[in-house]
Amino acid sequence: MSTSSPQPRKGTSWDLGVKLRETIMANFHTDCIEKPLRLWFEMMGCFIGCHPWWFFIAPLVLSAGLGSGFYFLTDRMSNDIEEQFTPVDGKAKMERRYIQETFPENDLMFSSVRLSTDGTFATFIATSDSNVLTVESLQEILDLDRKVRTMVVSFDNKPFEYVNLCVRVKGNCYSNDILDIIGYNTSNIDLVNLTFPWYYYKSQRVALYASLGSVKLNKENSVVESAQAIQLRYYLQDDNKTKTDRWLEDFLNLLSNISTTSIKVSYSTSMSMQWEFEKSPGSVIHLFAITYTIAITFSIMSCWRLDNVRNKVWVACGGVFATALAILSSFGMLLLIGQTFVMTVASCPFMILGIGIDDMFIMVSCWQRTHVKDDVPKRLADTYKDAAVSITITSLTDALALFLGYTSTFRSVQSFLSLHCISNHHKRIVIYK
Repeated sequence: MSTSSPQPRKGTSWDLGVKLRETIMANFHTDCIEKPLRLWFEMMGCFIGCHPWWFFIAPLVLSAGLGSGFYFLTDRMSNDIEEQFTPVDGKAKMERRYIQETFPENDLMFSSVRLSTDGTFATFIATSDSNVLTVESLQEILDLDRKVRTMVVSFDNKPFEYVNLCVRVKGNCYSNDILDIIGYNTSNIDLVNLTFPWYYYKSQRVALYASLGSVKLNKENSVVESAQAIQLRYYLQDDNKTKTDRWLEDFLNLLSNISTTSIKVSYSTSMSMQWEFEKSPGSVIHLFAITYTIAITFSIMSCWRLDNVRNKVWVACGGVFATALAILSSFGMLLLIGQTFVMTVASCPFMILGIGIDDMFIMVSCWQRTHVKDDVPKRLADTYKDAAVSITITSLTDALALFLGYTSTFRSVQSFLSLHCISNHHKRIVIYK
């Protein structure tokens, strides 16, 4: 036999409590923020409709003035990998700074062990499928070494060679241990018993593991029987970066145009990664162009109608143009105040375009719901009253999210989010106007 809880009767204290809560809630207004915003935007829409030319010319003049910041674009470019893509206050940087202060480097008494960074260098690796420690292979390696050391580079109309830039050890240019051991004479390779990974040369212990690769050893005495790779390094002084960069560029050009018979050569420099990174935008420019074209075409065609009265193609063109003005003015303003321009910002216009098109669709949709027979100020007032509140709220949420992201310790992220945030703000101002 089932039992059920008794139902409250009318007139009881429970029923009176429900009615009291309903009465209290009815007196609360949940549109305390929305109502004044709608009223304010309605007044703004009416004012813009009454003075359209002011709000047509003002964004053009403002964008033209702020766009002058692009004059400083070259000076503001900052694509340094370490500076932009590592934490500003990273522990590794602090420890490296301590090491540099405690164990300062000396180009006149160079030691690769004391380097706190990769240093400024050029390197090439000579490889062979069988054995690179043969007379024939070593002769080609010595020829390459000679060409690198005697390569003449011009800087400020003055020629210089490796000897003018090299770091020094006891007054001489830093040299490669493996070549010193054979005395730069290929025939000596048969007279030397190389031990791996350490070899004792002139009362010094030499780390052959830094020079030889894919080593095959004698099982009894650790003597090198063969090796498939030899790496040579050329360290440079870094007191004149422009000069050393010029030598490194010529080093790459030299090695890229040299042909060998018994060895294969791969090469790089301490700046290779940085230079390749700076070249990477050129490989994706056509992809960005295709993406922008598709997005703009879609936004314009979406507003196309067979009815000439409701056809909003020109409105769509205006929305895209407004987004372009926002990008021009926001990027220009930040460049004027000294904001760095990082490569990652190149994708920012596409995101701004997407958000701008979305806001444009909202404005067009609200405009089409207005009465066709009303005058323009009245229709703009109704459009702004319906659309501007939602656009403003999304703007505030976007700004908050971007501001929180700006607290990142990566400068590239800070640059991207600051440009994105200001562009969004400018874009919505231009669209409103």
